[in-house]
Amino acid sequence: MSNENEIITNEAMPEKWVNLEDIAEHLSVSTDTVRNWIKDGKLPFYRAGKRYKFKISEVDEWLRDGKITD
Repeated sequence: MSNENEIITNEAMPEKWVNLEDIAEHLSVSTDTVRNWIKDGKLPFYRAGKRYKFKISEVDEWLRDGKITD
């Protein structure tokens, strides 16, 4: 039963946005590598003014699909 409650709770909460440093840490790469992937169009991102914002679920899906390559 606790799994059902967790699923409902997770669906009700919107996903948090993370910044460039957070996504670099999540992927275990440098911020320069993330910037290069952005420049090359290899990574899904959004702009908030001059800042890059990411959704971890989208980046993880992109990675699973094999779209990030060096």
